[in-house]
Amino acid sequence: MEIYLVGGAVRDALLNYPVVERDWVVVGACPEDLLTQGYQQVGKDFPVFLHPQTKEEYALARTERKKGHGYTGFAVDCDSSVTLEEDLLRRDLTVNAIAQDTEGNFIDPHGGRADLAKGVLRHVSGAFVEDPLRVLRTARFAARYAHRQFVVAPETLILMAEIVEQGELAHLPAERIWTEFERALSERNPEVFIQVLRDCGALKKLLPEVDVLFGIPQPAEHHPEIDTGEHVLMALQQATALSLDTDVRFAALLHDLGKGTTPQSEWPRHIAHEQRGSKMVKDVCQRLRAPRRHSELAQTVCEHHILCHRARELRGKTLLKLLNACDALRRPERFEGFLLACEADARGRTGLEQRDYPQANYLRQALAAAQKVTAQQFDTKALTGKALGEAISAERIQVLETLRPQ
Repeated sequence: MEIYLVGGAVRDALLNYPVVERDWVVVGACPEDLLTQGYQQVGKDFPVFLHPQTKEEYALARTERKKGHGYTGFAVDCDSSVTLEEDLLRRDLTVNAIAQDTEGNFIDPHGGRADLAKGVLRHVSGAFVEDPLRVLRTARFAARYAHRQFVVAPETLILMAEIVEQGELAHLPAERIWTEFERALSERNPEVFIQVLRDCGALKKLLPEVDVLFGIPQPAEHHPEIDTGEHVLMALQQATALSLDTDVRFAALLHDLGKGTTPQSEWPRHIAHEQRGSKMVKDVCQRLRAPRRHSELAQTVCEHHILCHRARELRGKTLLKLLNACDALRRPERFEGFLLACEADARGRTGLEQRDYPQANYLRQALAAAQKVTAQQFDTKALTGKALGEAISAERIQVLETLRPQ
């Protein structure tokens, strides 16, 4: 029995990245060999075991043969005769097909270390097309290493497009797609994930509402970049700089979906696009099985980002309506996410990336002022129920009115 460190742990160590988790492959063994040593079997589709002390994953070397659609449609062979080289051959990218033995020696039959040095994400073999999930994984790795100038090899991009053309993405469960999306949103350059999906045609299948935005013009005085799709990628990039939260980044990605439904005769203006986009955002979130916090924030940003940009012009009554619409008084932490996504929208424009966004602090001050008005300030014996609520709202409007810039 031989044991090798494989996959991301080897790749990231070679890139001087912190190694978060380690995966191992076991060659020349059967399940009983590991069970007798105290390993705990957890794999259902193929034998994966947890080490009795470290709890790290140890998988038996295996080969895979396509027998159906999707990323689970494989016949798996975990026989003890499967070699390390055969196991590495089934992997997606050369940079993920490097093994290291217990003495530190590398086994790299597909040139993964050379591709790491060149910054290339390249498929291991033609079997790449058998797993549609690899389209999203490759795009995610492109987003992860974009700051190191990594690119997808042209021949790999061709295979990704082939997977898309064959309709294989339709067989991926929504939950699995969302997992890849959220992981990509947590990377340093999630906009690259979206761009790579677009380059291979996958964005049109997975997020057609975003894909259609490319080529749609906006008024140059507000959007020097003009192209709506480019603006969305820039807003996502800005959201990444402002927040580590994937719900904020997701909201920035979806905030302008309504512009995709503007009649061409009305271009470059997009009147009421935020109202038109609201249902679209809801539909996208349902289709992707996005968590509730992502869905709620994305819809709030889509519906109200224009009001946020105009915050300093709003009368007290409208300002309170905005705070209530965002549920800011009950959920100030989500309101903060709303403000960051709106700031990302304002900065996601060519030449305006460093612009000030005083609206955010103004709305934070407005929220703080409204929070100070509570029921304790009123005679709760004389005022109850609806009347008390109306009195609190009226007082908050007066307070907010005094904040307005003169």
